[in-house]
Amino acid sequence: MADVYFANLRARSHHESKIQKIRRLFDAAGFDRVVRPGDLTAVKLHVGERGCDTYINPVFARQVVDKVKERRAHPFITDTGTLYAGSRADAVRHTVTAIEHGFDYAVVGAPVIIADGISGGYWREVAVGGNHFESVRIAGGILDAESMLVLSHVKGHDLAGFGGAIKNLAMGCAPPSGKAEQHAGRPCFETEACKGCGRCVQVCPQAAVTLVEGRARFNPERCVGCGDCMRSCGEGAIEFDWTTEIRPFVERLCEYALGAVRGKPGRVGYINFLLAITPDCDCVPWSDAAIVPDIGILASTDPVAIDHASFDLVNSERGIARTALGEHTAPGEDKFRGIWDYTDGGYQIDYAARIGLGDASYRLIEI
Repeated sequence: MADVYFANLRARSHHESKIQKIRRLFDAAGFDRVVRPGDLTAVKLHVGERGCDTYINPVFARQVVDKVKERRAHPFITDTGTLYAGSRADAVRHTVTAIEHGFDYAVVGAPVIIADGISGGYWREVAVGGNHFESVRIAGGILDAESMLVLSHVKGHDLAGFGGAIKNLAMGCAPPSGKAEQHAGRPCFETEACKGCGRCVQVCPQAAVTLVEGRARFNPERCVGCGDCMRSCGEGAIEFDWTTEIRPFVERLCEYALGAVRGKPGRVGYINFLLAITPDCDCVPWSDAAIVPDIGILASTDPVAIDHASFDLVNSERGIARTALGEHTAPGEDKFRGIWDYTDGGYQIDYAARIGLGDASYRLIEI
């Protein structure tokens, strides 16, 4: 059973601010043993797509950076390039977006270094011996770091069910080619429902969709399974076969997460922020309303345990009215399935534990 440390959001003095609680969580979770003097320490987080505003507050990231520096280690803020076209598709635009969102040196006290290089080509194979992958592609900057602290904004996700530490490791530590390996599913196009608006053509990062005689035509040989076309379609003409695609996707995701930490036993710590818990990943260029109230901040050295605790805490809340949460609003019900009814967030935890990424059982300790 893994220890997961929890700080609620109540504060009546400066000693109880979120800033102080993050620093106390760092100490309580034993991150002083994760980060050693002289380490190059990756502070892995998601800076948010341009248009999103619910990514982790850079001021919170600064507290982690400062604690790493107190250990006489050398922190850097990091992430990897995206599979889809957007404001983080290469290291240049990604760094500009990070600075626009407050992740510049003056605020966070550490440089931003995109871990997979300028165009996503800096990565190495890591053996995992999984059911889907013998080896996975992990960004070179992640592998080069001696230690890593993974800061995750917990939220919904239309494929994984929800996103926390496991997804941050899997997608966030992989180059675009590794992200493509994880997705791998293919959409189904209902030609008769297509109105020929062309939005799917515009968003496809691989030019797998074209307009022919006013209808979308799909080329599966070019598709990487990112799902951008489906999200862009207002007519419901594009769908995935969720009955066959969801669980294999989750399994591939977990095997990639295992590869991200394979070379760092005892050298990775996790902080999950249960704040602004939105329906979508921070990869989308907007931020929908939160589906449950803000809950608190968690820290652990076990990615499966911290995600399980996060999942349970979100589901223990009552859903907020007039949000994307149309059902499963009562305490104890699966809020993420209330948004994406075909997803299975609990399977992510089960499979990750099964392959040895961490322990699904946890002890919640409030500080």
